[in-house]
Amino acid sequence: MRTTPGVVVRLLGRDDLPALARMETELFGAGAWSAASLAEELQGPGRWYVGAQDVVTGELVGYAGLWFDGDDAQVMTIGTDTAHQGRGVGALLLDTLVTRARDLGAANVLLEVRIDNEPALRLYERAGFVRLGRRRGYYQPEGVDAWTMSLPLPPLP
Repeated sequence: MRTTPGVVVRLLGRDDLPALARMETELFGAGAWSAASLAEELQGPGRWYVGAQDVVTGELVGYAGLWFDGDDAQVMTIGTDTAHQGRGVGALLLDTLVTRARDLGAANVLLEVRIDNEPALRLYERAGFVRLGRRRGYYQPEGVDAWTMSLPLPPLP
């Protein structure tokens, strides 16, 4: 599993909601999930949310969520605080989600990503995700298209 110096991954809880809501708004603007939606996600069935925490400051610098339905796992979100982007936090979180999906026995990991989010597209393609198709107007309220991507998880020997 990947490591990022100075950052640890831990499970998220209700006490993390203020930091999550702040990052969500800063990162996703008009399309951000509300604090209430984030709270529901943390408690939702089949959901698993983790955060990246700076070991020196204790600050939450990233977060990610996974939903497993019994067959496939879906990356619900990945976000890295703007001050910590480009340092491997997103890759660490993605690797953590993929490992969890594999441990749960998922056949595939699926996700949607804005077609104009080049850093995220590079991250996912480096991790082995492939584009399946385009979802027109997926991201609201902006009406931005999304790529649907998949990472097959063959059973381990």
